[in-house]
Amino acid sequence: MSESTEQRKSRHLDVCLDEDVASRLDAGWAAVRLRHEALPELALADVDVGTAFLGLPLRAPLLVSSMTGGTSRAGDINRRLARGAEAAGIAFALGSGRAMLEDDGLRETFDVRPVAPRVVLFANLGAVQLNYGVRIDDARRLVDVLGANGLYLHLNPLQEALQRGGDTNFRALEPKIAALCAALPVPVIAKSVGSGIAPSTAARLVECGVAAIDVAGAGGTSWARVEGKRSNDSARERIAEAFGDWGYPTPRATAALRAALPQVPLVASGGIRDGVHVAKALALGAGLAGLALPFLRAAEESECAVTALIDELVAGLRIAMFATASRRVGDLRDALA
Repeated sequence: MSESTEQRKSRHLDVCLDEDVASRLDAGWAAVRLRHEALPELALADVDVGTAFLGLPLRAPLLVSSMTGGTSRAGDINRRLARGAEAAGIAFALGSGRAMLEDDGLRETFDVRPVAPRVVLFANLGAVQLNYGVRIDDARRLVDVLGANGLYLHLNPLQEALQRGGDTNFRALEPKIAALCAALPVPVIAKSVGSGIAPSTAARLVECGVAAIDVAGAGGTSWARVEGKRSNDSARERIAEAFGDWGYPTPRATAALRAALPQVPLVASGGIRDGVHVAKALALGAGLAGLALPFLRAAEESECAVTALIDELVAGLRIAMFATASRRVGDLRDALA
């Protein structure tokens, strides 16, 4: 991988950490109300946040969402996140592994198995890369080398269109996604990148063999704004800013997907910032709640900060479950006000 690509990835981290790249569209979590139960008939100690996702047991329904890889700085961040996720029994998704496929010397920036041998781990590729030379064998190698339990396939047409020299040929991807799903020995999860996925699109992905959908809706980080701010081009930044409120808000998108595809496992991500948001996402039908920027900020600080954030999220979730008389995660489905 060229130095300029590594610099680009590092610049992504800087922009996310140091600049205002939040979606201008409010996620809408305040409009989701959970029923308060003044007499829950259980103790807080009775609340069980354990779950399973795609048959993989987790001690809490949380995911460290896909973020980074491909630079030494990213490698440090990934290892801190992986250690924290393993210790807490939550899932962890890596950033796009394209850089590793192009340069095997970057493997250590993605390979977290040496420090987290038991973490539930998802590798990651951009779906559009199937039109730019990435083969099924490459995806299989990525999963095998990293010891991943599944593969995230991200769909980011808006980001690619706003990125100078972006990969914008999204033609005829469905048969390639179907072939990939059929060939891999692990489940494939399709996700948006901060804009959400419409039910009709999700249904097409499920027909291709995708095992789960990550909503990755609007309300958190806007990757349109990230690309604009890192472009060093005032015209391109103005174009990107016009898309600062683009997409489907995460709560609405989660509810719509659950109604349209009642049996498909869902991850809700995009603008989730605390344990109450996590509880609301689960109540809307998600199996996991994913966070990215809060974990990136914590990992940039220290591994202890990652652990503290997980503890805070789980504590908030447990209290929300207690206050809605939800003994188990699945009980939250009945807790919407």
